[in-house]
Amino acid sequence: FSLIAVLIAGLTVAACSGIESEAKYPTREGSRHAVYDEPESIFGPDGLKLFGEGEEEKQKAAGLGVNKYLWRATLDTLSFMPLASADPFGGTILTDWYMPNPDSTERVKVNAFILSQELRSDALKITTFRQILKNGVWVDAPTDEKTAFEMENTVLLRARELRIASTQE
Repeated sequence: FSLIAVLIAGLTVAACSGIESEAKYPTREGSRHAVYDEPESIFGPDGLKLFGEGEEEKQKAAGLGVNKYLWRATLDTLSFMPLASADPFGGTILTDWYMPNPDSTERVKVNAFILSQELRSDALKITTFRQILKNGVWVDAPTDEKTAFEMENTVLLRARELRIASTQE
């Protein structure tokens, strides 16, 4: 059986020996170097555009999954707190517990979610958490709703400043 397999393989290779081909490279008359044209796309020279072309689409192509101004502004605003996690593709920024001083009996934590690639007020959701030290144990405490609202406004204002600064460059 193995002898038959070797004979078939040998005949197959021998049958290919008569095929001759010559590599042809594109050249222009009078040019000694190969000249290659750009390959054409079936969607035209600019590719396929489903949602139009603008600043937001350019940003998406850069690889950031969320609005770059909201992302940068959120990081700037929360820069005084230690970061636990930051995911630019999912738009999540989680801080660790922050105490203004080591002897403090209160600590806070912030979770920020960027929900869109557009610079809009509803594209940002900030949640704050607060704990107080009671009898040596950290206990959850209520937070003022205004705190998260004011923090969102601070981030949005900073994002707007960043956007304006980028258009003036």
